[in-house]
Amino acid sequence: MDVPEISNRPESAPREPGRARRRPGRPAWSRRGVLAAFGSAVPALALSGCGAPAGAAESEDTKATASAGTGSRTKSQVRTPTFTVSPADGTKKAGFTSPVVVSVTDGTLSAVEVSGNDGSTLAGSFNDDRTRWTSDGNPYSGTKYTVTAKAAGAAEHTATFVTKSPGATFAGYFTPEANSTSGVGMPVSINFTQAVKDRAAVEKAITVTAEPAVEVVGHWFGNTRLDFRPAEYWAAGTKITLSLRLKDVEGPDGVYGVQSKDVVFHIGRRQVSTVDLAKKTMTVERDGSTLAAYPVSGGAPAHTTWSGIMVISERFKQTRMESSTVGLGDEYDIADVPHAQRLTTSGTFIHGNYWAASSVFGSSNTSHGCVGLHDTKGANDGSVAGYRFYESSMLGDVVVVRNSGERTVEASNGLNGWNLSWADWKAGSAL
Repeated sequence: MDVPEISNRPESAPREPGRARRRPGRPAWSRRGVLAAFGSAVPALALSGCGAPAGAAESEDTKATASAGTGSRTKSQVRTPTFTVSPADGTKKAGFTSPVVVSVTDGTLSAVEVSGNDGSTLAGSFNDDRTRWTSDGNPYSGTKYTVTAKAAGAAEHTATFVTKSPGATFAGYFTPEANSTSGVGMPVSINFTQAVKDRAAVEKAITVTAEPAVEVVGHWFGNTRLDFRPAEYWAAGTKITLSLRLKDVEGPDGVYGVQSKDVVFHIGRRQVSTVDLAKKTMTVERDGSTLAAYPVSGGAPAHTTWSGIMVISERFKQTRMESSTVGLGDEYDIADVPHAQRLTTSGTFIHGNYWAASSVFGSSNTSHGCVGLHDTKGANDGSVAGYRFYESSMLGDVVVVRNSGERTVEASNGLNGWNLSWADWKAGSAL
């Protein structure tokens, strides 16, 4: 059966010109009858028309709204990285005994820079997933720091903080002097202004290196002195670098170091002088050859001279020597002892002597413990032994005393750590 033509035109509307009329012979179908007969097919026919039904339009709008909502939720899930810096931004009296830490959530760190207003920077490292950065060392005290952190995706964060200044401080005074040249026996000796409790922390903050390279180890004499030396005398011509990194290192409880510097020393020629008080002579060797031999006079039996290896630690063209300063009452007071070179802290010198007869030297031990060489008053006679030996010497030269009748000098009495075996020396390290 043919399906009757269905028009959306109202019944009262005139026909459009040229529109085909109903063919004769066919029954007249009313619009109501068509709707009743084909009611179940209308929706399908309507969908094929030029306009969609209301229900379909609402469905499309719903889809569009749902789609827009989904897009909004996706956008909100892309979060901005959040940075955290420790010490916190704006801190005015931050601690300086812990590292700087930068962390990020909802992101990964691409770069971190920590710089101080003193020109220093703090290096550091990231964790495996690059959400945390930790400085390798602690910030310095009394310094303003700027932290710049960047995360993947160009996010950037800047923070500043100022570390507090330490209350009490300590320092280390070192021997020899910077840029000086010394003999092969000169240790690097550091005396601290306060007693050190955490020796390991302080020793770890100090390094001594040599060129040519050799193992150098520290040894503590009490809690205020730390010396460094190799197993044998330094090689002639060695360059020594002392690196002090004591700033903000806690020595005594609550007391922090103030130094951060490098100091360079040099070793000159090798000179070792051997005093034999049984023979009353001194032989001076330089770089493997005998330079000179001098008659000497050592300590008398009542005031024997220390034996052992001693290092020249001070030099005076003329100096006053007074017996009361070494516990010998008023036995002597000489205002102008010529060419005096200190061997021990307790008062042993090798020096010129103008008040004893020249015949004493090489024949008798008559001193109060020093080693004497013939000299003249005024310290200007270049022909005498006292003058010549003084002129050939330098700080750090080694003087070895044998057959004195006295025990070996304590390693701490002067710069005389060479009297300890290498094993005993290393045992005195706190590391």
